[in-house]
Amino acid sequence: MAKYPRIRQQNIAVFGESGSGKTVLVSSFYGRTQEGSYKNDLWDLVADKAGQGVRLYQNYLGMQHNAQAPMTNRFTNTTYDFSVKLKAGEGDEEEKRPFDELRLTWHDYPGEWFEDDPSSEEEALRRIDTFRTLLSSDVALLLVDGQKLLDYRGEEERYLKSLFHNFRQGLAQLKDPLLGGDGPLIEFPRIWILSLSKADLFPDWDVNTFRDLVILKAADEIEQLRSTIVDMIVTPDALSIGEDFMLLSSAKFELKADSAEPLKIDLKQRIGLDLVLPIASLLPLERRVLWEKKMELPWKVADTLADGADVIAAALVGVKFTGFEKLVRMVTKNNQKAEFLAKTLPAVLAAAITIVGPKLKEMNEDARAKHLYLRAMLTQFKIDLDQAVTENVLRKQK
Repeated sequence: MAKYPRIRQQNIAVFGESGSGKTVLVSSFYGRTQEGSYKNDLWDLVADKAGQGVRLYQNYLGMQHNAQAPMTNRFTNTTYDFSVKLKAGEGDEEEKRPFDELRLTWHDYPGEWFEDDPSSEEEALRRIDTFRTLLSSDVALLLVDGQKLLDYRGEEERYLKSLFHNFRQGLAQLKDPLLGGDGPLIEFPRIWILSLSKADLFPDWDVNTFRDLVILKAADEIEQLRSTIVDMIVTPDALSIGEDFMLLSSAKFELKADSAEPLKIDLKQRIGLDLVLPIASLLPLERRVLWEKKMELPWKVADTLADGADVIAAALVGVKFTGFEKLVRMVTKNNQKAEFLAKTLPAVLAAAITIVGPKLKEMNEDARAKHLYLRAMLTQFKIDLDQAVTENVLRKQK
């Protein structure tokens, strides 16, 4: 039996008020990969829960063929588990790569829980337990509903201030139960991407237009939200909120005249949705390197931030993993601040995120030609992130 990990687990938390499009997003994210015409030469996406996969694909087909948006799951917390299964490699490639399968857990937190008080003690406890399940997420997407921005055109601050206030109040109510008597949390989502859902409603906008509007209309509320989170975590400087933005659209909706009902849903016109896997996999790695350059990041925080960054970085840059992993486990087990941790690991992480442009493309083409599917997938993820920044779909903290 192999002594190295075969599965790499990544988590992402998605927050949005009722009607902000969370169910449509996850249905489109999964559904497109299940069509017979969909081709991916590197990996296959599988729903770990078969019934859940069927429902998501049914939602997708309903949008595609009947222009019918899926029903919202009010007050229901849902965790979606997906496996990104790599294609079989050639020769001993499968034995050398650090993992064969990337698992993505998509935590969908009910928007109503940020808008309404708990109706009972039981519901209050359920909210706390549900939030605890997503604490392992490095990245959180906080959805700004594009339709509501249209509804409040000219006075967008009314909607935006309310949105961030509700999230801040919801988190403040969870603070004491989550912290208990143990003090601030080590593990907590530290990268909060403000995401414009239904971005297809704004064809002339890029991510900078969205960012400027949010900052202009609700900068104080974002800072208050940040302050609430700061009080909940150790090493609060390792937190990004109000610095990362993206555009998101699961499809282009054509509405009936004088109606909010869709006439046609074009699922081929997506914005940002294909960045979910690259963001969950590589953005925490990038952010860890950035923060370690700016501050003395405690090892206990670095170890939970971008969990598995060492594995992903080694696979991305082509470091022989078996010896690399042995060193990581040895110094971690012995809790040593060894030279390896001080120099070798940061160097590998930094090398992984600084590969750009022609060199990155060359690495990707070489990995594909040699059927090194893991390295090809990760370099493609990096290419996709860089391209999204260039095309002004994604704006990252600098």
